[in-house]
Amino acid sequence: MALQAGIVGLPNVGKSTLFNALSNAKAQAANFPFCTIEPNIGVITVPDERLIILEKLVKPNKVVPTTVEIVDIAGLVKGASKGEGLGNQFLGNIRATDAIIHVLRCFDDDNVIHVDGNVNPVRDKEVIDTELQLKDLDSVDKKLQKMEKMLKTGDRDIQHGHEVLKGLKVHLEQGKNARAFEVTPEDKEKHLADLFLLTLKPVLYVCNVDEKSVVKGNVHTQAVMETVKNEKAEIIFISAEIESEIAVMESFDDRQMFLEDMGLSESGVARLIKSTYKLLNLATYFTAGVQEVRAWTITKGMLAPQAAGVIHTDFEKGFIRAEVIKYTDFVQYESEAACRDNGKLAVQGKDYLVEDGDIMHFRFNV
Repeated sequence: MALQAGIVGLPNVGKSTLFNALSNAKAQAANFPFCTIEPNIGVITVPDERLIILEKLVKPNKVVPTTVEIVDIAGLVKGASKGEGLGNQFLGNIRATDAIIHVLRCFDDDNVIHVDGNVNPVRDKEVIDTELQLKDLDSVDKKLQKMEKMLKTGDRDIQHGHEVLKGLKVHLEQGKNARAFEVTPEDKEKHLADLFLLTLKPVLYVCNVDEKSVVKGNVHTQAVMETVKNEKAEIIFISAEIESEIAVMESFDDRQMFLEDMGLSESGVARLIKSTYKLLNLATYFTAGVQEVRAWTITKGMLAPQAAGVIHTDFEKGFIRAEVIKYTDFVQYESEAACRDNGKLAVQGKDYLVEDGDIMHFRFNV
């Protein structure tokens, strides 16, 4: 799966510091705007405790986790929709991603310059929202102009689509993102999908906080939560600085001790990766054998042949059936053979909807 989430935000909010903590691919992190010029892409391992359990039960030669791609995109400034700063490049890079990780600075530090002079995450969010909304408005206007020429045909579908887009235009002009626009799934697919709207992409707001605010937040995070309450979005608190310290610790025990001292059960990076995986509407199934235990990424809603095709296209083309064991059953009975003996191995056909955590073996013929 080549789905990507792009990290965006104003210059100096902690994007590259966070990216460095996420990935071995080192983006330059410096105390000045535009330290990230070309988008940096990191292939990030998705933490999954189920793999640890499966490894203990199966004892394979190797374990392969699933991954997600994170793109660190250059900082944006006011006027990006008109090409200011790195605007055109920024908007082009974000259009190519499948979801947005929007980093907001929610900490006070006189030693870290803010591009607008003071810390105000709600204002920062609105700056980026406005630029994306303006770009989306431009896309909507262009399509409306084309549709207006076809209204004379009397085609009801065109007339309805025209009304939907006019409603979306008003919505955007009110400073609202397209993801908050009420529209039926059918209209969304038929009239909006071809616009590739930037503000329609799913978003995760990451509040970059100081050490004391990681658990409960602060006045800045409260303001952000109030602002985004009506958006279809998720929000988490992370200290990019703390995550960068954790990232350089060699020992797992040292990292866990550090987290426990902070009152945390897992790192912010782990929470961010899991939230991003969810944001991209992804799920995981497993293959488990002596040679390898492996996690495979699928889009939620995939049927068995499509899921098989993630391994190899031949698996999908020649799909015969799938042998499926639920993860909880595998853990309870501790082996494939025991699951089979206890009636916990199900044979599924082409219409089987794969569920997160399924342990699968495919039969195919090419």
